[in-house]
Amino acid sequence: MIQAFRLFAVLAGLLAFVAPAAAQLRIDINRGTIEPLPIAISDFDSETPDGTQMATDIPRVIRANLERSGLFAPLDPKAHIQRPADMRTQPRFQDWRVIKAQALVTGKTERVPDGRIRVEFRLWDVYAEQQMTGLAYFTNPDNWRRIAHLISDQVYKRLTGEEGYFDTRIVFVSETGPAAKRVKRLAIMDQDSENLRYLTDGRFLVLTPRFSPTNQEITYLSYFNDNPRVYLYNIDTGRQEVVGDFPGMTFAPRFSPDGNTIVMSMARDGNSDIYTMDLRTRAIKRLTTDPAIDTSPTFSPDARRIAFNSDRGGTSQLYTMEADGSNQRRISFGDGRYSTPVWSPRGDLIAFTLQKGGKFFIGVMRTDGSGDRLLTESFLDEGPTWAPNGRVLMFGRQTPGDAQGRGGRQRVMSVDLTGHNLREVVTQTDASDPAWSPPAPLK
Repeated sequence: MIQAFRLFAVLAGLLAFVAPAAAQLRIDINRGTIEPLPIAISDFDSETPDGTQMATDIPRVIRANLERSGLFAPLDPKAHIQRPADMRTQPRFQDWRVIKAQALVTGKTERVPDGRIRVEFRLWDVYAEQQMTGLAYFTNPDNWRRIAHLISDQVYKRLTGEEGYFDTRIVFVSETGPAAKRVKRLAIMDQDSENLRYLTDGRFLVLTPRFSPTNQEITYLSYFNDNPRVYLYNIDTGRQEVVGDFPGMTFAPRFSPDGNTIVMSMARDGNSDIYTMDLRTRAIKRLTTDPAIDTSPTFSPDARRIAFNSDRGGTSQLYTMEADGSNQRRISFGDGRYSTPVWSPRGDLIAFTLQKGGKFFIGVMRTDGSGDRLLTESFLDEGPTWAPNGRVLMFGRQTPGDAQGRGGRQRVMSVDLTGHNLREVVTQTDASDPAWSPPAPLK
């Protein structure tokens, strides 16, 4: 459960040396190839003995976050010349230029009289010798890791101009056991693979969890007594409720941008069509009536349109329509079978799965179908999910096993919009069907 936070841009001194706009150090993330920015994240200063461990741990998490983004090259702390205690006012910038750092993060941890911790950080432009930003956070000591993610987000935002995505979580399906008796449990963890916990016990098969864009809630599909049932699960409270039993459903619904409506594919009278349900009234509305198979619907971030895939043209392709079901039109025309469209949080792109030539790909296209680009290729890649800033995708990847189904793995991977920085997202078990959370609220 997320514990209470208070976030302050406190102390005039934290913001007293902010660099003017003309001197901004900035990473251009719109280029196809990006040289990672050399950045030094110093261990933090600690004026109290009980803050010493956090003064080391928080910078360690920040370094790992920024390095995984592919945009930063954190310098080895062993190369740092200046000590944390010597930077309480301002760094000796020449010491950081010697080791080729272009940006520098410094900070301080301390325990305040009410038992909380106060964590301060500052981001410096080493060559301009100016502070770029600075904030202080107050929270329960158990939340030190989340503070590291929040600081990472601030550094990322200041140096790229885009929102960060480190203070987020991933819900996924944890898979264990032999192929014939696979146990699938719903699990959640921080985006850096920490703080893993299981939300279901594995007695019933679970599939395709989806995060609400506004709340710490998910929908997922579970087979209860061999019938597909959709659940709504509140992650913070653990409260779970049944949305409904939907025979013929194969994917869990997705939320509307305001979290009040879900859109889904259901099979009725032998035909699969797109429907919406108002979660407050449980009223269902049918949007498509084509005799083909329509499935995998997803809302645009402004809630005005819906993307889905359909085989009405003879093979599975991507389509869009207005939120009321009108103006249905095809947007994909490439070779192969397109499926699982997911609208970017930025509204500019749609991610998809493509099956072609015996392989699977994760790709993106503009919302009118132009600019089709493939980002990954493997034996089986499927089910993309967007980071809340629309710059990174996660997806499931399966590696092949032998003829008896042994040796294959189910993994979660991530890739950025350039198709570079492909990485495994470490999980303790095999994992599939990842879904990325929105940023958690500061309370």
